[in-house]
Amino acid sequence: MLKNYLKKEGIELDDSIISKLEIFTTKLDEWNRVHNLTGAKTIYAIYENILDSLYPLSFIDVPKTLLDVGTGAGFPGLVLAIALEDTKVVLSEPLKKRVAFLKYMRVDLELDNLTVEAKKVEEIDSIPFELITSRAVTNTKLLLSLTENISNDKTQYLFYKGGRVFDEVKDVSQKLNYDIVQKNLRNYLYIKSQI
Repeated sequence: MLKNYLKKEGIELDDSIISKLEIFTTKLDEWNRVHNLTGAKTIYAIYENILDSLYPLSFIDVPKTLLDVGTGAGFPGLVLAIALEDTKVVLSEPLKKRVAFLKYMRVDLELDNLTVEAKKVEEIDSIPFELITSRAVTNTKLLLSLTENISNDKTQYLFYKGGRVFDEVKDVSQKLNYDIVQKNLRNYLYIKSQI
C-alpha cells in the first residue's frame, strides 16, 4: 500500500526498502497505541509522515553522514536511515520511550548504518556531519547554535518547517545560502552553506 503512495509522489525506492518502511509503519502503529510516541494515530497518518520525511530526497545532496535532531518516533531520521542505506545516520532523542522504540527498530530492521543517541543534540560529541536534519524541534537560529560544535562550513541543513520559516530565516544573524522548497503545508529549509 505504501508503494502506491510513494509512486504517486514520484518517490522511487527498492522493494526491500519499502518493505522495511512497511514494517516500521506496523510497529510504530502498535507501539503508539501503548506508549503514545507520535501524533500519527493511523496507518495513513504514518504514511503521510513517511512521505514528508522522504520528499527532500528529490532535491538534496545525499550525505555520507547525517544527524537528526530530536527524532521523536523516527521522523525524519529513522525513515531517512532506512532509505539511505549507505549513509551513516545518528538519531539524537532524549526521551526514553522513544529511544527504546528507535533502538528496537534499529535491531528489527538490521539498520547497521544507524546509531541512536539517548541525549540532547548539544551533548553529542562527533566530528562534523555532512547533513543535519530536524523536524518540529525549535527555531532555525537555535538549531544552528545547538549544532555548531558538530558542524563545519561544509555541513548542510534540512529543517522541516511550517509557515514561520520565512521569519526565522530573517532572524538568523549569519548569511545563509538556502532554498525553501514548499509542498502542501510543509516548508523544507535546505541550507547549503553559511556564508
